Amino acid sequence: MNSNPHVVSDVMTRAVIAVGRDALFKDIVQLMERWKVSALPVLEGEGRVIGVVSEADLLPKEEFRDSDPDRFTQQRRLSDLAKAGAVTAEELMSSPAITVHGTTTLAEAARIMARRGVKRLPVIDDEGMLQGVVSRSDLLKVFLRNDEELTEEVRHEVVDRLFPLSADHIRVEVAEGVVTLTGWVDGPRLVPVAERLARAVEGVVDVRCHLSARLGAE
Repeated sequence: MNSNPHVVSDVMTRAVIAVGRDALFKDIVQLMERWKVSALPVLEGEGRVIGVVSEADLLPKEEFRDSDPDRFTQQRRLSDLAKAGAVTAEELMSSPAITVHGTTTLAEAARIMARRGVKRLPVIDDEGMLQGVVSRSDLLKVFLRNDEELTEEVRHEVVDRLFPLSADHIRVEVAEGVVTLTGWVDGPRLVPVAERLARAVEGVVDVRCHLSARLGAE
């Protein structure tokens, strides 16, 4: 993997199952079941994303199948009732789609998913063309980075840069993603910065900082 920050294009799935605006309800359900996905991008033309059909968009058809909703429910859930009668992707989809670009950081993609309550995001280029899909599980891939890789990045990106004069006196150990920094530095001022930067290395689970200032150092 590249040096941090990791971006969506590092982890996204490039082979994407998508549908056109005329795809039928049953076909959409069958595709979701076959490919074990909870949402499908809806495309037009050469692959421009115009919306997304999710399980949530399909459920009103089942929910309102036998019911005769009162006027209050009709007013409050106009959109869901419209979807209950929908038969094509264009009628079912949520539009405009919530999307990200390949250059979006994983942290920002995670925030968008959490804020908008979605599990998958289409990844588009500057023209709105589908490039891939990133899911919650994709965002967790950074935590699969091995301890040796994390040790090297913390040493190179944090210790060597912050403490060029005392780097040889600092020990970096990583076990199961938990970073431990021990040793002494020339001054205490940068110790909190080192802890913060080590924690920001993607794939790091936690940081235990035991750095102390050399006697007489400011």
